Amino acid sequence: MSSELYHNIYAVVKSIPFGKIATYGQIAALAGLPGRARQVGYALHALPDSSDIPWHRVINAKGEISIRSDPLYADIQRHLLESEGVVFNSQNRIPLPDYLWMSRI
Repeated sequence: MSSELYHNIYAVVKSIPFGKIATYGQIAALAGLPGRARQVGYALHALPDSSDIPWHRVINAKGEISIRSDPLYADIQRHLLESEGVVFNSQNRIPLPDYLWMSRI
């Protein structure tokens, strides 16, 4: 994927407000890549650890943290979201109606 497309994805992710979340599909659509949610995942995976892009605010369409090759990142993501006031239900899901960012970029 071109660096321009990654730049578009990162710009949308940077727009997600504190305490809100977005889905991979939502980010893809807003970045001009409808139907390419996996590309968003690839772009976020490519971020260096020192990045200031709030990757942790992107979750899957079920309201869950997506499985990663290193399970430590799921724990980190959950901790970062909870530190922003995001609450998980008893099924370890985020209730989308309560936290989903509804942007019109």
